[in-house]
Amino acid sequence: MACAISRLLPPIALALVAVVGLRASVHGAEREVLAWPPPYDYSGTPATISFKPIAKAERQWRICASYPHLKDAYWISVNYGMVAQATAAGVRLTVVDAGGYPNVKRQREQIETCSHNADALIVGAVSYDGLSEVVRAIAARIPVIAAVNDMEDAGLAAKVGISWTEMGRIVGAYLASRHPTGGAAAKVAWFPGPSAAGWVKFIDAGFRAGLAGSAATISIVKWGDTGFDIQSRLVEETLESGPPVDYIVGSAVTADAAVSVLRERRPDTSIKIFADYFTHGTYRAIKRGRLIAAPTDSPVLQGRLAIDQAIRALEQKLEHRHVGPSILLVYKSNVDRLDLDDSLAPGWFEPRFEVP
Repeated sequence: MACAISRLLPPIALALVAVVGLRASVHGAEREVLAWPPPYDYSGTPATISFKPIAKAERQWRICASYPHLKDAYWISVNYGMVAQATAAGVRLTVVDAGGYPNVKRQREQIETCSHNADALIVGAVSYDGLSEVVRAIAARIPVIAAVNDMEDAGLAAKVGISWTEMGRIVGAYLASRHPTGGAAAKVAWFPGPSAAGWVKFIDAGFRAGLAGSAATISIVKWGDTGFDIQSRLVEETLESGPPVDYIVGSAVTADAAVSVLRERRPDTSIKIFADYFTHGTYRAIKRGRLIAAPTDSPVLQGRLAIDQAIRALEQKLEHRHVGPSILLVYKSNVDRLDLDDSLAPGWFEPRFEVP
């Protein structure tokens, strides 16, 4: 497997990405994931472990899952993974949606209400520390599992996630490999995301670290929520009033917006686009040659893992308190070989807020 995968990746990706294989996501199938010792600390070296989800829960547990939003395909893919795992394991799932990263107060209120009718709570946090007080209070009653977005550790029973610092570093380092020190200079417009979100400060630090020392430099930064309209406006502002740039780099929504705006307003542009995570839109854009690359952190698999961690916490079966997928950089030369099942929800899937 390692030899086959190595043919898909350039040297920079092999050095930066822990790859466990491109395999189909089938419920109940054993797979390799990463486990962090100690838990919640991404500075350590994760171990590769064999993981098999619990086939059937001991009871029809009630699980509440809180998302930052369902405005883009990334969280829809997480939702698909949770719905699929909850259905297979025979547990009930209720999903609440905060509506966007600025809505810390709304998410606090939602998880407080939802948790009163739940045996466990899964939180995809809109803020790294904005939920800490209410999470600690809830954790005194039921297990709380952090999913996807990083948050303070206090009160958590388990976590599912990857290092967003590493996600950013992978993108920055790959861009740096195109513009090494002494090579052709490049100006980058950087769209990290909403400044208060738990994952953004990490991906920003990682991207800057990956880019450091290269001939590519950040010339403009635009912060904002990951809604398509907001990111389109930020891209348009950059093109209209910002300094000339060679690259637009940001969220998958930023990449989708940039593809659309550039196609409409600058069809002959030489500006290139990178995304710092992977969705249906980035997949299509890579295949069509409109996006250079994007790393996938397997959001469908993260959704499945989150439900499984919740069940394990409830049934006293937690073996690893912090698990997550490996990261794979996707670009034109390997996109057609990528098994999409762990990364993208099927095209027919629509968000579900209840699994009865």
